[in-house]
Amino acid sequence: MIAAFSHLIRLSRAGYVFAREGVLALVDTRPLPLPARTAIALARLIERPGAKDGGARLAAALGRLGPTYVKLGQFLATRPDVVGPAIARDLQSLQDKMPAFPQAEAEAVVAAAFEKPLNAVYANFGPAVAAASIAQVHPAQVEKDGVRQQVAVKILRPGVERRFKVDLDAFFFAARRAEAMSPEAERLRLVEVVNTLDRSVALEMDFRLEAAALSEMAENTREDVDFRVPHIDWDRTAREVLTLEWIDGTKLNDRAALEAKGFDLPALGRNVIQSFLRHALRDGFFHADMHPGNLFVDDDGRLIAVDFGIMGRLGVKERRFLAEILFGFITRDYRRVAQVHFDAGYVPRHHSVDAFAQAIRAIGEPIHNRTAEDISMAKLLTLLFEVTGIFDMRTRPELILLQKTMVVVEGVARSLDPKLDMWKTADPVVREWIARNLGPVGIAEGAARGAGEIGRFVAQVPSLLTRAGFMLDQLDDITRNGLVLAPETVEAIGRAEQRRNRWTAAALWVIALLLFWIAWLLV
Repeated sequence: MIAAFSHLIRLSRAGYVFAREGVLALVDTRPLPLPARTAIALARLIERPGAKDGGARLAAALGRLGPTYVKLGQFLATRPDVVGPAIARDLQSLQDKMPAFPQAEAEAVVAAAFEKPLNAVYANFGPAVAAASIAQVHPAQVEKDGVRQQVAVKILRPGVERRFKVDLDAFFFAARRAEAMSPEAERLRLVEVVNTLDRSVALEMDFRLEAAALSEMAENTREDVDFRVPHIDWDRTAREVLTLEWIDGTKLNDRAALEAKGFDLPALGRNVIQSFLRHALRDGFFHADMHPGNLFVDDDGRLIAVDFGIMGRLGVKERRFLAEILFGFITRDYRRVAQVHFDAGYVPRHHSVDAFAQAIRAIGEPIHNRTAEDISMAKLLTLLFEVTGIFDMRTRPELILLQKTMVVVEGVARSLDPKLDMWKTADPVVREWIARNLGPVGIAEGAARGAGEIGRFVAQVPSLLTRAGFMLDQLDDITRNGLVLAPETVEAIGRAEQRRNRWTAAALWVIALLLFWIAWLLV
């Protein structure tokens, strides 16, 4: 109860900031009951006259509330199914920029992480050049074989784990209450949204895991001639510290510098799209935060990605789903697109495949009457996920992350070449995957994998039979003697009952005192 009270205090503060920044103006009050409409109308009385417009209001409010809310805003930008496409687009502009923490604290983190003085780890350690909600980056130098090399050092912000834990607990509290009271909140799986954010933040705050993700991406792309990632200095990487190769490339959002160096911008745009699709389809592992600030081009024209805190994974089923959808729209085979949804189990069987195909045709046909530069693959996927809601398709977090990344990647590619033909660019990568995985070679490999699974199952049959016999014996014992609880379980139930009785008694005393006070006033 005390925890619930503290959550309400924190959420009330957030509600005040939202009201003050004009966020409540974004709420459609028409379907709400009268008490809710009245509460929102009253809360809007404290709205600042200079509050920003649209989703920028929400971004401003989240920025004021601190690092956890900034991260929440960035995460909600990946969930247009929850906040709506318009607000999701506005939240993409939310910058994860925070004041840098002091140099002395950064040096102390390094010394504690490696249990040695700073100068024993780095030959030189400069001031922060970038600061975000979870970490900040310092330039440094390391000495190897008498030669100094420039590196980038990412350092975890002190105290950030405690701050995130407190705020995320409040988010869980709010999501559970919302799902308990609203069927729509339950359909959107708000608790799962917070769960996903929680897992994402936990991964981001352990830099050894980010280093592992970067290492896996490096292995996947070692044969790619037009994409690479920074090298890791494993000797100088710990939970709170990540040391990487310093990248001297040109940022992809610096168009003037790219043109001055003579890069082929349309070719770079195609490379961005094809690299992302290749990683998603071929590897099932993709960089899920490919905004221009995280992308560089080296002097050889290769794309270099940094910041691997947010990664996406797709299983074989999800990769087939993506490839079949894109190929179906490219070839205008809408029934194939619909059937893929049913085969994957994403749309319940009680719906009609033909009716679903008809809804998809309403999305696909208009794009074939427009020029290539007017067709947005990301917008098409957004519309597709909106239609699937009508057919009871539940939220798929891995597909939403994929969609969000595609929105960002498409925006980066079109900034380099506004006339980029997304479909022609994607076509060779998609066709290659389909030919490799759904053609004769893929069928043969699938059969081999199936045979292997059957072999493993057969090998487990004796163990499964033994466990089944043990469970039948337990069931027979329960039938004869009843269900016997372990002593520690009985003790835990007793403690819970005592706590409930204490709170009930306290509530009764409060009510009694209130009644006494009212009676005294009346007398």
